[in-house]
Amino acid sequence: MRINTNVAALNSYNQLKNTQNNLSKSLSRLSSGKRINGAADDAAGLAISEKMNAQTRGLAQAQRNAQDGISMIQTAEGALKESHSILQRMRELAVQSGNDTNTADDRAEIQKEVDQLSQELTRIGKTTEFNTQKLLNGTVEDIKFQIGANEQQNMQVSISDMRGHALGVAGEVKTEETAAVTDGGDNTTDLGEGDYTVSGNLDDGLEMLNSDGVAVATSSNGLTWSASSGDDTITFTKGTVTSGTISIDGSGNATAEVGVENLGLEAGTYTVSGTDLLDENGNVVASDNGSLTTFSDPGGTDLVTFSAAVADGDTIEVGGVDVASQTSADKAITTLDDAIASVSEERSKLGAVQNRLDHTINNLNTAEENLTAAESRISDVDMAKEMMNMSKQQILSQAGTAMMAQANQLPQGVLQLLG
Repeated sequence: MRINTNVAALNSYNQLKNTQNNLSKSLSRLSSGKRINGAADDAAGLAISEKMNAQTRGLAQAQRNAQDGISMIQTAEGALKESHSILQRMRELAVQSGNDTNTADDRAEIQKEVDQLSQELTRIGKTTEFNTQKLLNGTVEDIKFQIGANEQQNMQVSISDMRGHALGVAGEVKTEETAAVTDGGDNTTDLGEGDYTVSGNLDDGLEMLNSDGVAVATSSNGLTWSASSGDDTITFTKGTVTSGTISIDGSGNATAEVGVENLGLEAGTYTVSGTDLLDENGNVVASDNGSLTTFSDPGGTDLVTFSAAVADGDTIEVGGVDVASQTSADKAITTLDDAIASVSEERSKLGAVQNRLDHTINNLNTAEENLTAAESRISDVDMAKEMMNMSKQQILSQAGTAMMAQANQLPQGVLQLLG
């Protein structure tokens, strides 16, 4: 018998230590609900589990991304719904103005509403935004919705420019201009003081009618007007006079609202300030190189060009589609039909994108569910099975403790040999 080395006690100790380690792991799994709490628990399983976890979290975020995309699309489509209503009303007014039961004054009042509606259409296009991003001003080109958990799993969406000018319903640029009545040399006043109404169009010819409806001057280009009887002329230089009124004062100065080809200005009121063109809120929308004839936006695109320099402080009006005469109103109906079709096409496209995103979300949800289940089978603990294991380890721990106590008693048997 040996007492210096109690081999039985050492063996019991080692077995008890292993049991305690196993019990500790079991308690850790039961308290966390995870089968793998550290790389040592299952190195390969940990790597697979973390890769799957990255995918499931990515799929969950992709679903939120798609929901945000739907919200953006709904915001844009909701604004276009109102744009549709505006265009329908403008078309209704164009049809009304196309009826010759209306006088020039009647059509002038109709034009006022058309101008206001065009401005509102542009305002909607300029201000509709989602998360501070403009949606309908033509800047939404090939934006990407990340609708997958991995690289390149996205979809592109573009929204066309839905402002008035892009839809073709922003009218001419109009500004007031003064020109002198020039005598042809016979020293006879052919065009006297008074207000004259502009009638006709550029295609068929323009007339300047007096209060009795008699043509006192004609023009083929809206710039140079020649007296019907006599040799007096009026020459406007900033732009064409195609509608409205030409007023002549006692000094022989003619004043009129002139129209300039609109290259990109939206409906509204603008003011020339130095070499800048300001909107109603004082924002710079275009600038000139100093000649005060061509104004371009910050991107360098020409918005309006005058045949002669405008002056600092001049007011420039941009109305809606022209309905001031029967001919122009008739043309406006077709223009508005095209605009309505453009908005319809855009709304249809956005609706299709929204439906696609709905299906995307459903697919992502299914993929996340299945992948989560697969990851769970690797990393999550089977609670019932682990409870059985813990009970086993607890019993072994108790037995090991008892056996270690017995082993510690064995050396005491030597005392009996000493008598």
